[in-house]
Amino acid sequence: MATDSAAAGDGEPRRLGVLDRFLTLWIFAAMAAGVALGALAPGVAGVWEALTIGSTSAPLAIGLIAMMVPPLAKVRYRTFGRVFEDRRLLMASIALNWIVGPLLMFGLAVLLLPDHPEYRVGLILIGLARCIAMVVVWNDLARGDRDDCAGLVAFNSLFQVFFYALYAYFFVTVLPDWLGMESFRVDVTIGDVAASSAIYLGVPFALGLAIRTFAVRARGERWTEEVLLPRLSPVTLVALLFTIVVMFSYQGREIVALPLDVLRVAVPLVLYFLLMFAASWWVGRRLGVADERTTALSFTAASNNFELAIAVAVATFGVAHGAAFAAVIGPLVEVPVLVALVGVVRRMREPARAVA
Repeated sequence: MATDSAAAGDGEPRRLGVLDRFLTLWIFAAMAAGVALGALAPGVAGVWEALTIGSTSAPLAIGLIAMMVPPLAKVRYRTFGRVFEDRRLLMASIALNWIVGPLLMFGLAVLLLPDHPEYRVGLILIGLARCIAMVVVWNDLARGDRDDCAGLVAFNSLFQVFFYALYAYFFVTVLPDWLGMESFRVDVTIGDVAASSAIYLGVPFALGLAIRTFAVRARGERWTEEVLLPRLSPVTLVALLFTIVVMFSYQGREIVALPLDVLRVAVPLVLYFLLMFAASWWVGRRLGVADERTTALSFTAASNNFELAIAVAVATFGVAHGAAFAAVIGPLVEVPVLVALVGVVRRMREPARAVA
């Protein structure tokens, strides 16, 4: 992150600066500000809607792209293919993201929300959408392997483009019908998912690669690593806080008006994030890979693409549907839980004085 010592190598302990040290405080403040803005100024949702192009919110897209560019500029792209050469890591990621994750979220939703089928759908859509945006930030904050994270995110993005629509149809329409539960028809096309991936992954990948390539050619890799990238890093935190304010202002009134419903939806989400992270960490340890690579595996498996889940829920069922409400609760829970997990990983991996 921005405030770490620029001269510290990747293998050396790095001190937390002011921005990182109070990261949790900044994030909770942004969440509170977003909820307050949405509750006290209901017209703000209309402003954001006016800035929506198709199903893409321009403010959210700008915030997410700006947030991802600095971490992606730090990726050493010449080693990008390493993750695809390590078949054990790749297969573990596929199993965790596309078998364990969807089944776990479906099971938790059915078990804990038997009387709220609409909320169940929202949770299932979250569980099916693998993260292609904020996971880059969580991994970077936790000092995970940037190259592995970028490779796994790219693979998940491609897999998502081709299979998300099929997964959504199966888990929301077919499987509940087989189990004798209320089912819903979900109409989501490959084009919808491809557009989301292009906006939230393709654009920042291209910008990050361009920045790194031009900087290395113009001033050399050492200047890029020690001067340019540390100066760019604060953009991630500022954009992250802006994105959180926008997200939570969308349904601030509903969050305040339905606290018990928020809690009902939050419980399976918290369990999901913690169980997925713990299972992924255990798998990484069993594979014997380095902690940096285990960190990348764990965050890519535990994080979800809430942008896609929200977009699909709203486009399919409408903004007033319970599925859309549950999808919006996703980041409300994911942000603090993943921030907490970042802190846990850093404390496990860094000397006590580095996080004092």
